Amino acid sequence: MAATEILSDKAIKAALKAAAVAGKARKISDGGGLVLDARPTGAGWWRLRYWMDGREGMLSLGTYPEVPLTKAREKARDARALVAAGTDPSDARKADKAAQVAKAEAARLAAAGLPGPGTFEQVAREWHAHMAPSWSAGHAVKVLALLANDLFPYIGAQPLANLTAPELLKHARRIEARGAVETAYRALKAAGAVFRYGVQHGHCESDPTRDLKGAILLPVPEHRAAVTDPAKLGELLRAIDGYHGTPVVRAALALAPLVFLRPGELRKAEWAEFDLDGAVWTIPATRMKGRLKAKLSGPDHVVPLAPQAVAILRELQPLTGAGRYVFPNPLTPDRPLSDNGVLSALRRMGFGSDEVTGHGFRATARTIAAERLGIAPEVIEAQLAHRVPDALGRAYNRTLYLEQRRDLMTKWADYLDRLRKGAEVVKMPGRAA
Repeated sequence: MAATEILSDKAIKAALKAAAVAGKARKISDGGGLVLDARPTGAGWWRLRYWMDGREGMLSLGTYPEVPLTKAREKARDARALVAAGTDPSDARKADKAAQVAKAEAARLAAAGLPGPGTFEQVAREWHAHMAPSWSAGHAVKVLALLANDLFPYIGAQPLANLTAPELLKHARRIEARGAVETAYRALKAAGAVFRYGVQHGHCESDPTRDLKGAILLPVPEHRAAVTDPAKLGELLRAIDGYHGTPVVRAALALAPLVFLRPGELRKAEWAEFDLDGAVWTIPATRMKGRLKAKLSGPDHVVPLAPQAVAILRELQPLTGAGRYVFPNPLTPDRPLSDNGVLSALRRMGFGSDEVTGHGFRATARTIAAERLGIAPEVIEAQLAHRVPDALGRAYNRTLYLEQRRDLMTKWADYLDRLRKGAEVVKMPGRAA
């Protein structure tokens, strides 16, 4: 990957002049995906190249000199933070524009003094514009899409005060009938929020969805498959040791049981996050699961590393340490390993989707560490980056119980070693040789 922040105003002006003289566009890079497209007209367009879910994206950041180099870098950093948090910056821009349009439309209608209560769509868009700044960009896009696809075409033009519980339920049942039970549930939930906003702003007197609680029942969630029997866990660990795939996937497989992380947090690991001498992995809050506020201003998640985990990383470092990602994609090293990398390896080893998943390693650790090692639940929950209380009343502190968690990770790794060496292997039906 190109070095970051390598341009200067002098270099930019020279590139623009050269493009104008040659009559041919040229691109100059500032690193990290930020590029200035120098046009023969003398204009320069800032663009940011990024990757989301295996797809390349391109974001326009304005023109030079209206957007100077320092501002372009700032915009690029903000966009990269969204990508790291799992939000497409192009979607974020669309959501922001939609919110601004909704605000302007609401202001226009108010200034025009239009008679009667607001329609469902008008009030819903106003509510969405009010709420969007407190949501992640991705969530804002999903909520607006839900309203636009499943509610606006049917009730959007009706005055909010005229809508009744039976009519709302009818439309929820319509969504449910196509098999989208969760979407029907979320549609009613969103409609309820719109009505409550409408009550607060004089568009209606009550929320009819309050009488529909329990009308749409969510299916019981299926827990991700996980190994919770120590003997079977030993078998899985031995299978990982014998895996003959690429060193990168083998290392990811070996590290997964040792760190209590979600698959995405593991496969997107960057070498800059590790202090191997200090045996600690610090994951930026932007990469952790959570609400937008926690991602942007919350604490980083500190993962103490057992000696076994450090050994795995040191063995892999000569292979991938020169790049950004610990587990790079074999086809495009500037992207992390795909979400199917570990799963596919587990399947090739003969472990079915009903036996173990990448996410299931967390459930394995949570269950067995409490039952077999007697670790306090609050310490395990802190290591899993779940919400835990502390003496000062902070709602969420990812650095909580750091010393206890360091002890936990060492005990857990030693326990896994004993399982790997101990239980006798029993050939199970369907296992790959």
